Amino acid sequence: QEKPSRLSAALLGEDCEISHEQVYELLKYAALGKGHNAAQPSWCHIYHQSHLAGVVVIVLHEMSQLHFYKFYLQFKHLRRVFRHRFTLRPSSANFLTSLYGDEANLNPENTARGSTSTSSQRATNSSDLQQDPIIQKYGEEKQGLTGYTLTLEELKKNDYPMKGHYLFILGSPGYEGYMYTECDQQRTDSSPLFGLDCEMCLTAKGNEVTRVSLVDAQGRCLLNELVKPESRVVNYRTRFSGITRKMLLPVKTKLADIQTRLKRMLPHDAVLVGHSLNADLQALQMIHPSVIDTSLLFARNEGRRFKLKFLAKAVLGKEIQCEQKIGHDPTEDAKAALELAQFFIEQGPAKVAELNLEMILTTERLTEISPNKSMLKPQQNTVQREQNGPSQLSRSCFLDCLQMTGQKPLLLGRQEPDSSGLCQGNLSSSNKQILQQALKDVPLSTFSIIQFSLDPEHVAPHLLAGICEKVRTKLTDMLTIYAGPFDESFCLKTVKKEFGKCGPIRSLTIVMETYQPYVCIQYEVLEAAQLAVESLNGAEVAGSCIKVQRHVTATMLDCDVLIKELELDIENEGVIYVAGLKKSLTETDLQEEFSQLKDLQALFLPRDLQSGKHRNCCFLKFLKPESAVDAIEVINGWAMMGSRLRSRKALAPGHLWRWIWQMDRSNEKQTGDILSVEKEQQSNFEQELRKKLKKLDQHIRKLYRRLQNNTLCVVLFPGVN
Repeated sequence: QEKPSRLSAALLGEDCEISHEQVYELLKYAALGKGHNAAQPSWCHIYHQSHLAGVVVIVLHEMSQLHFYKFYLQFKHLRRVFRHRFTLRPSSANFLTSLYGDEANLNPENTARGSTSTSSQRATNSSDLQQDPIIQKYGEEKQGLTGYTLTLEELKKNDYPMKGHYLFILGSPGYEGYMYTECDQQRTDSSPLFGLDCEMCLTAKGNEVTRVSLVDAQGRCLLNELVKPESRVVNYRTRFSGITRKMLLPVKTKLADIQTRLKRMLPHDAVLVGHSLNADLQALQMIHPSVIDTSLLFARNEGRRFKLKFLAKAVLGKEIQCEQKIGHDPTEDAKAALELAQFFIEQGPAKVAELNLEMILTTERLTEISPNKSMLKPQQNTVQREQNGPSQLSRSCFLDCLQMTGQKPLLLGRQEPDSSGLCQGNLSSSNKQILQQALKDVPLSTFSIIQFSLDPEHVAPHLLAGICEKVRTKLTDMLTIYAGPFDESFCLKTVKKEFGKCGPIRSLTIVMETYQPYVCIQYEVLEAAQLAVESLNGAEVAGSCIKVQRHVTATMLDCDVLIKELELDIENEGVIYVAGLKKSLTETDLQEEFSQLKDLQALFLPRDLQSGKHRNCCFLKFLKPESAVDAIEVINGWAMMGSRLRSRKALAPGHLWRWIWQMDRSNEKQTGDILSVEKEQQSNFEQELRKKLKKLDQHIRKLYRRLQNNTLCVVLFPGVN
């Protein structure tokens, strides 16, 4: 019996975003396989590619993520059948051209196909390099070490202990008892670097340092000392810290002793290097003015950070924090962070960006879930092969390769490529005619591209701006709840604390237009708002028995239906939301706490897209839906570090919360465009579009049902720009 082909994607949460090139990479391997020098995609894995019966690409022209979520209820088949969903990054290139191959290759004026393709590839790589967050932060030119030390603004933003008036900006009154290293001498590019790392245990007081390591620029260990915590240890965290009760029993060294030794050892122009060094300095209760933080140095988009273990392997080729060892070695970690900073300074931002760490990380994640690791090639090898000379496959469009192997790709739709690779409209074919032709021809083809389009009147920019505003408004209304009534002398702080247990709050305001005061609370994630409605309606808060409800508007009348359908969305299968987490808990802490839950597959900790700090909530993904349901029962009422947890089924796919945030940012740009659109015209337009998209969903359903088993089917919403 043949093994079924299947697709596995390792991207979760904020990583659910792919480029046109990655789509091309997937389709190329699915269509050609290993036998034609095509490689497994770097971001996902196709199992048993040789058993694939075919590949079908359905392109919904002029439609984007905006259409999918505005008319979510109309896309009944898409949201219930298609298991993987990704945000497609905007691209300046013609979308169909990127599917057919390099635009240069499709232009008859370019006769020297090989050399043209190579220069085109180099131009793309150079363009991609400009978009790398490392280049955007530091530029391409090398700098001395002073160019990479954190600025005062960065120290403040990332919660580094600071002296003086910054104490009050941070709102952290505990810093006045911290020891200052008094390393006030001006830094130069020849100032000495020192690697620092600490291991902490959880005590009744919180995180307290129990081991400290300091290494010099040559990697020599200057300090490696166990420290006796002041308070009773609640959790030794041996799995990560390597600290045991037995190890600390004979220890006499106190935190004050370590502070004095460090202050004496550091020269007045010392630069400390560490990975998320703010946590170490807070645990040491010390203030140092000049640091290089490798978690920020190797910059990523939107506040995300690489782990030290990954950077050590990807950049230095070193294995640290090995599973065979019990706990982390702080000397090893301090040395790794130091060497990473030295590598960055010596090589410069451009060389670091060329490593393409994001691609290596995606490949590594995929390797962890793939049983056939030999099929996954590191990104460096791919770069090296291209430098040695592009293969025949990279020189020509893979559709050409299909034809060379005797397979004829099927291209159906109103838009066909002309000889230059551009798409020409063929308005004589309706979507219904295209569907009828596809039902006959697709089962006979191994690779098909089926294109459906909207009519020109349905893509008018001013009307689309109106849709954008309505989606933003509806999402905002769904994130907003009203609670009350309260007594006139109620404590707002108590209300904020109680509702904050349901998830991160964006804004909280008092409504005074009513007889008794109400509170309007806008959350940052949909699950938090729903949890508040479900768990706090009828509860006693701030001395009052309150009602919790959403704003009732015309667009919110189907809110309950939408919530129910979101729960049934196949993307949310086996995923739960957990709120009430202490912000001091790290991802490692949470993985350890939740490790006892059966069939736990992954943990996603959302971060603030501006500050990079994680929220007081997380998402847990389970291998089986029933395990997720069991976990909700276990977690509800579970106390973690004195905080009571609340949980429910997930409502929003991993990428949606970031999109909501982006929609909110673009609100001001859109508002002006929609003022001139008459309400009646907008309403008629939406009604027509709703019918069209429902019909398109039915077309996809009919075509999907005609496909053979083991067919890879991809639906693309490429947008208009």
